[in-house]
Amino acid sequence: MGSNNFIADINPDSMEMETMMESRPSDNINISKKNSTAPQSIYHQIFAGSWNVGGVSPPEVLDIQEWLRPNHIYPPANIYVLGFQEIVPLNAANIVVRSENRKICEKWNSLIRAALNDPDPKNNITQDFRCIISKQVVGILLSVWVRSDLCQYIRQLSVSCVGCGLMGCLGNKGSVSVRFWLHETSFCFVCSHLASGGKEGDQRRRNANAAEILSRTTFPPGPFPNFTTKILDHDRVIWLGDLNYRIYLPDATTQYLVEKQKWNLLLEYDQLKVELMEGHVFEGWHEGVINFAPSYKYYKNSELYFGCDEKRKHNKRRAPAWCDRIIWFGKGLKQNQYDRGELKLSDHRPVRAIFMAEIKVLRDPTGFQSFLSDRIICLPNHFEECFNDKYSCKWRSNFHY
Repeated sequence: MGSNNFIADINPDSMEMETMMESRPSDNINISKKNSTAPQSIYHQIFAGSWNVGGVSPPEVLDIQEWLRPNHIYPPANIYVLGFQEIVPLNAANIVVRSENRKICEKWNSLIRAALNDPDPKNNITQDFRCIISKQVVGILLSVWVRSDLCQYIRQLSVSCVGCGLMGCLGNKGSVSVRFWLHETSFCFVCSHLASGGKEGDQRRRNANAAEILSRTTFPPGPFPNFTTKILDHDRVIWLGDLNYRIYLPDATTQYLVEKQKWNLLLEYDQLKVELMEGHVFEGWHEGVINFAPSYKYYKNSELYFGCDEKRKHNKRRAPAWCDRIIWFGKGLKQNQYDRGELKLSDHRPVRAIFMAEIKVLRDPTGFQSFLSDRIICLPNHFEECFNDKYSCKWRSNFHY
């Protein structure tokens, strides 16, 4: 089912007691002095981004700062969750033979590292972001980056993957999900690529994929009773990816309304919006207001939508659609931004959302000691490996065929 390799910057064995007990002040702390032992709230900014790269290998000179640092925001978010689809072509060799392409993952992670850790041009301050997990299954890649001073407060990091493509199990379609605790709050991030197709009834296959991912995604049980093992058990959940929902209009009408930038009218016929309102999928989930052009389908390296260039002949028509989406579930998340980037590498534009997340913290130092023993699980498992220049260890993970 594609590469089973984890690539991470942090080494659990290097987390010593002194470092983990250190309580670094945060600019986002909102602490009441009335009760120093009860859980208190701090707030961290989370960047969630998704991009279907169409099987195109990224050139070394590709600059993704425009996507990851909108309006040159500084400081950037504290956590970056980046999902990719089709990082390799979805052909038989990659889908059935389970070929690994670690070089492609390394290329994308190198570009992410360079963009996040690039010095701010105004004051020449360099941020230090670490990759805590990077997981590929066929064409899906989910890479999570955290500001280095927060790594010591992350525990119970694990991953679960679901294949629901060809024959109902192969990884050309499916999901990669990551969960962890930051202080006393659990997070789950899902990156998916759902069933494609613009025919009537194809939306039901996408609904079925989403339901299958929700039911089959299971994380390893932890050391406590009633430990969260399913996606919706977590405190904060964000789902991103190429969900592939189209627009319930004739292609010519859709293209005309896109040219006129009639987003509100088009969104009345958006499949995901309709399916949500009718209760067919993602019950209880939320999506921010869409005020940006459809992210699909473009000519590669062009600003023209597919089919809008009369000089090119096409066997198939592809009307524009908001295929790439970011939604969330649960309380404690406030979306501050939802838009798209303008990178032209593939036939999709990347999308992004910035959230402010409430996180519970135990202020009593004994509270930090309560989770030292289950910091990050590093147990033998035949399926996953985590590679680093200085260490190699096994990570806990599930894959569901």
